[in-house]
Amino acid sequence: MEMKAAVFRKVQEPLTIESVETDKPWGREVLVRTAATGVCHSDLHVVDGLGRFPLDRPIVLGHEGSGVVEAVGADVTTVRPGDHVVACLSGFCGSCEQCLSGHPNLCVAGFVTRPESGAPRLSQKGAPFRQFIGISSYAERMLLHENSIVKIDPDLPLDRAALVGCGVLTGVGAALRSAGLEAGQTVAVFGCGGVGLNVIQGAALSGAGRIIAVDLAPAKLELAKTFGATDVVNGKDGNAPDQIRSLTDGLGVDYAFEVIGIPARRRTCRSCGAGR
Repeated sequence: MEMKAAVFRKVQEPLTIESVETDKPWGREVLVRTAATGVCHSDLHVVDGLGRFPLDRPIVLGHEGSGVVEAVGADVTTVRPGDHVVACLSGFCGSCEQCLSGHPNLCVAGFVTRPESGAPRLSQKGAPFRQFIGISSYAERMLLHENSIVKIDPDLPLDRAALVGCGVLTGVGAALRSAGLEAGQTVAVFGCGGVGLNVIQGAALSGAGRIIAVDLAPAKLELAKTFGATDVVNGKDGNAPDQIRSLTDGLGVDYAFEVIGIPARRRTCRSCGAGR
């Protein structure tokens, strides 16, 4: 089945819109008509040639996708055509030791893709295309294993639901799962981009007593308040750790989250009196 996709071919060059073929769904695979996709920094790292993604090219990037199921393989049991779904980058096989013991997040198989010996999910004139993180949402359709999608309420806007697949889960999960925030604790979040805002949201959901958002952009700090920040600190107004200690009577915070990706900012987090 032919479709349009944004194809990555060369580092630091624009993606190109090309015709790509997607196969029909096998067994437990699901064909999804893409409605929306986010642009994550992981995708941009590939384009810029940075990070830990030395991937073969050509490749269809994207992993924050949502859409509507068009067709399903013969063995699919969880969704049917017409269902609204979000792509999940932490797909799991469901049959390894970790999956069977209730730990699909530790799946030994990793991304749920087709075997190298099988026909590719994506191709162009017979040449296989790499599928980024088993998803490739920069295309009109996504061919995914049913354990790589999550069915959602059809009333949820698909353009917003797409972000749940990565950015929302990363931020909220950092607060609720990785840190295990408890009610009444104090939190500082350095960086109020997409993930940082969701760390703030997760902290609010946990019942954190004080949530201090730190950024350089006034507009982002205002937005942080709508996600649950109780206080905001603009780094341009002086040393951020000093401002945080002033807000907390010199005690600092229980947890500090660095959501910028700059090593120097991690040292700043540690200097703001964070317990963790």
